[in-house]
Amino acid sequence: MVKKYFYNIVLFIGLLTLSACTTLGPDYEEPVVDWLQEWQPTVYGDTLEQGASSQDAATQKSQNKQNHTDFEFWWHLFNDPILSKLIEEAKQGNHSLRIAGLRIFESRALLGIANSSLYPQLQQVNGSASYVNNQSHGGNAPRSQSFTNYQAGFNLGWELDFWGRFQRGIESADAAFFASITNQQDAQVLLAAQVANAYFSYRTTQDRIKIAHENAKIQQRSYEITTNVFNSGEGSELDLQQAKTQYFATLSTIPELEIALAQTRNAIAILLGKQPGVLPELEISTSKYKWPVISPKYFQYIPANLLTRRPDIRTAAWQVAAQSAQIGVAEADFYPAISLFGTIGWSGSDLAGASDIGSLALGPSFTWNILDYDRIENNVRIQDSRLQQLMEQYQNLVLQAAKEVDDASYSLVKTNEQKLLVDKSLKASQRALALANIRYREGYSDFQRVLDAQRATFSQAEQQLLTQGSYIATIVNLYKSMGGGWSEMSIDELISSKARETMQERTDWGDLLTAPLYLSKEPSTTASEASKNGQ
Repeated sequence: MVKKYFYNIVLFIGLLTLSACTTLGPDYEEPVVDWLQEWQPTVYGDTLEQGASSQDAATQKSQNKQNHTDFEFWWHLFNDPILSKLIEEAKQGNHSLRIAGLRIFESRALLGIANSSLYPQLQQVNGSASYVNNQSHGGNAPRSQSFTNYQAGFNLGWELDFWGRFQRGIESADAAFFASITNQQDAQVLLAAQVANAYFSYRTTQDRIKIAHENAKIQQRSYEITTNVFNSGEGSELDLQQAKTQYFATLSTIPELEIALAQTRNAIAILLGKQPGVLPELEISTSKYKWPVISPKYFQYIPANLLTRRPDIRTAAWQVAAQSAQIGVAEADFYPAISLFGTIGWSGSDLAGASDIGSLALGPSFTWNILDYDRIENNVRIQDSRLQQLMEQYQNLVLQAAKEVDDASYSLVKTNEQKLLVDKSLKASQRALALANIRYREGYSDFQRVLDAQRATFSQAEQQLLTQGSYIATIVNLYKSMGGGWSEMSIDELISSKARETMQERTDWGDLLTAPLYLSKEPSTTASEASKNGQ
């Protein structure tokens, strides 16, 4: 008997050892983008080479590389405390960002399910009890007999992970967990860019309203002059009506701009997770607001490795890792599944003379799906095809990211050129307006020249402001294209205390809502490493 038990123990240890040494399927290898290390946006590559020695270019690259070493808070570049405050408020209150954070905890629970597959499973618990009362009425006196029967038992099963099916499943769930983290980081990138673009759009609209009011005052003065001249009999009604038309046409643009201002303010409120309405943070006089002045030379060098740090590209890499593990899961179906099972039972009765009975059954179970008619093989092919698709998707995503950076950097340079030309044009139109007013008062030209000069000045002032807004928006989009604006968030930042309390009251989450997250940055992290760090 002792030898039998010893034999079973040795067999059991051998099976465990074998199961720990065999893992089917390919190990993850991150896709390589060969051209990326030497890539630079075309406009800056040309700029660095023009009129500069190689030593000057290297110095400029080094300086600008230092500028981009930490771009988690790129909005500080604008030196605008209001913008910084709005972005921080958005990171705390934005509902889309909260949803992305909650998906991390969903993935964390799914990883827990995958981890549980490595351990024995309690498959079934059963129990019963019965009360029996027998009565007989024959003979001299009635007789009765009663007793109780009861039994209980449960079944255990443990499928040994011979071929790494469960280990690969854990790796896949582990990668999906980290993908949920990078998805949340990508949501941070998008949110920061949305708030910044909406904020500068709000400032642009504010200044457009200011310019419209200023031009309306100038045109009102012209309207009053032509009215007085006409009433005195020295001017024509045509001049009067033209001045009146231009004055009221300018006034008519203001309500539309005020509508756009209110809509932009409400859009910012929604990004902050607040109800639409007045935002005290935005209440600043337009005369006090100063637009940031940032030279495009600041962006003359963009490290190529910033692209691979983009959260959406990291997500794509994690998706490749998750799918790579699925091939091993599928290949495990080619081979037999060996399980250990056991049944433990106990039954008894309070009937006199009856004894309690305990039972124990242990043994292996063997299943092998041999006649699958190529189902398993085709499933492996499906998983492999999906892996290749995700690898191609990764390559395409890097290309798209490079395109976004190249487009934004080129737009930055050209928008700056446009801004300088518009500035000159505005100065010229203002001078032309001054000369037209002088010539009109002195009688050397008609009033039409004044009206034309007013329209040109108004148009160029608006164009200057719109170009300034476009230039700032291009800077924001450049940082967005480089994946800037995200940072690792703690548990308390990912989920509000109120939401955590509500979820804990509704469901037993254990420590999943409180235990620190293991924030790996590379998909090469294994499931075992993650599990050691509390996942």
